[in-house]
Amino acid sequence: MSRPRDSDQIGPSRAFPGTILPAHPITPGSTSFLHLLSRLHHSLSSPLLMFRTALAAATRPVLTQARTATTLSAGFPRISERPPTKYGGVHTVTLIPGDGIGAEITDSVKEIFEYVNAPIEWDQYDVSGMSSSGEDLFKQAMESLQRNRVGLKGAQQPHNDSILDRLTLYLTASAGILFTPISQSGHISWNVAMRQQLDIYASVVLCKSLPGFPTRHSNVDFAIIRENTEGEYSGLEHQSYPGVVESLKVSTRAKAERISRFAFDFALKNNRKKVTCVHKANIMKLGDGLFLNTFRRVAEEYKSSGIQFNDMIVDNTSMQLVAKPSQFDVMVMPNLYGAIVSNIGAALVGGPGIVPGCNVGREYALFEPGCRHVAKDIMGTNRANPAAMILSATMMLRHLGLDHIANNIASATFDVINSGKVRTADMGGSATTSEFTAAVIKGLV
Repeated sequence: MSRPRDSDQIGPSRAFPGTILPAHPITPGSTSFLHLLSRLHHSLSSPLLMFRTALAAATRPVLTQARTATTLSAGFPRISERPPTKYGGVHTVTLIPGDGIGAEITDSVKEIFEYVNAPIEWDQYDVSGMSSSGEDLFKQAMESLQRNRVGLKGAQQPHNDSILDRLTLYLTASAGILFTPISQSGHISWNVAMRQQLDIYASVVLCKSLPGFPTRHSNVDFAIIRENTEGEYSGLEHQSYPGVVESLKVSTRAKAERISRFAFDFALKNNRKKVTCVHKANIMKLGDGLFLNTFRRVAEEYKSSGIQFNDMIVDNTSMQLVAKPSQFDVMVMPNLYGAIVSNIGAALVGGPGIVPGCNVGREYALFEPGCRHVAKDIMGTNRANPAAMILSATMMLRHLGLDHIANNIASATFDVINSGKVRTADMGGSATTSEFTAAVIKGLV
């Protein structure tokens, strides 16, 4: 196969605005990354076509040598208030491979991007929770994200206390984020610090049955929207007495309203029919009660749109997901429940290796697999499934306005999965990470 020409692969680059603050009004004619995310797994005319059209341009058709991207309707909210950084036609993207299999699956993305001559320059930081020298790199990575406003990352391992004690001082001084000293609380993560400092408040995870890859339920099609910056992940813990730990769950009306509006705007602009609030307000009457009551108040404002809404206790939600997942459409929930439900959703469609996702806020967008698994047990064995990272990277390309390249890579990835000939062990095959990547490259046009 001949290598694609630059002119074949790099379509017109248009400035694609970043993530919305859902409380802002939605105006006709704006383009939504939320829409593009949802269409990745929203049913169209045929099971395979829905994936190919999911990554199509929202306002114009995009043609490749072998594929036609379907035009999707306009009228969707913005991704971020400021466009990503671009120098001389090249987009600078912060790359954080992370721990475990992160380096292997991000290498797959880099190899594919190089093959299609994607105009991406990586600003890479090998931040690791397993290293005793991670603090300085973390600071540099944060500065890079603030500078570039877009990033791609793998999962990261929790860190030892001495690093986090110093990180706490840095965050408290530079960002005004208050954390209990780590020597008392015992944990926090780079991931939480990034979300809080950058205010990337909405996690979007897409769970959709894949054509050509049968699972117990064939009709899974829902989006999980998770509040990313408070709740049990606030990092406010301390040991009040040896053997006695107090952990604060922070819930605010402002952030509950922000994420609720985000969920309804997502549903409204992606032809979704229902939003379900997942909570534990029957026990946590104040904290989750505030989240639920705020959701209900916001839902009343969307009644005229025809979007249905309901709420469900998180333990019942877990049972209903594995029994009858087709009843769910868009789900919105506090931080901790989102982490759990996302993993259940991934299991329903084939595992964490095929579920893409992102974290978005007013100014920044950080793309990563929907389930942030380090997978240390297969680290360095060339057995990891890179599909979730590849698909998350195509979402990033669309965010950058590189629709033509995104369509090409995503279509090739879905073709590999659908064919069933090259699959990694988690999907029942024996292919290596390198072989899966090579198959995707072979399918590029």
